[in-house]
Amino acid sequence: MARYTGPVCRLCRREGMKLYLKGSRCYTDKCAFERRPFPPGQHGRNRKKLSEYGLQLREKQKVKRIYGVLERQFERYFEMAERMKGVTGENLLQILERRLDNVVYRMGFASSRAQARQLVRHGHFTVNGKRVNIPSYLVDVGDVIAVAEKSAAKMEHFKALREQGPAGNIVPWLSVDFDKLEGTVTALPTRQDIDVPIQEHLIVELYSK
Repeated sequence: MARYTGPVCRLCRREGMKLYLKGSRCYTDKCAFERRPFPPGQHGRNRKKLSEYGLQLREKQKVKRIYGVLERQFERYFEMAERMKGVTGENLLQILERRLDNVVYRMGFASSRAQARQLVRHGHFTVNGKRVNIPSYLVDVGDVIAVAEKSAAKMEHFKALREQGPAGNIVPWLSVDFDKLEGTVTALPTRQDIDVPIQEHLIVELYSK
């Protein structure tokens, strides 16, 4: 399974904003973006103003990096969004939010999407009682996402969650029971529910060319 394996702090610096790719570390003074808030590379401090195309491209790259998606898969998501009813940009963000790794993160079972992706890939979660280890699995309304029974009993990470509560804020389209270590998709996310700092219309304009 292809994925980005380089230093993620460089990605935040390249996009000129915190993407919170390292979870709790991003909130400390160890955050690389706090120390060096300019693009990486020899000429990072002297970057020229972006063209219209450059702005659109950076917005697409930003979304891909936030959700941990590579180019070919992102293109498939965009094609799905175009075929759906409604606004294409909002449809795209809704699809990305419905990824199982993102849902695990949104439920507060992981401090970052990268950690959630690893937990899912290692088979620690079930969907409607069946073990799912595919991070890109798209959940739907009514689906119940739960920590696998053995994982809940053995892993210190999940034992701590029962005591400490969520690793972040729970979004309104999910209902979470931390005693049972499970959550339910109660609705599809709307644009108001998605707090990522994205101008999705720029991505639509990029693919419209």
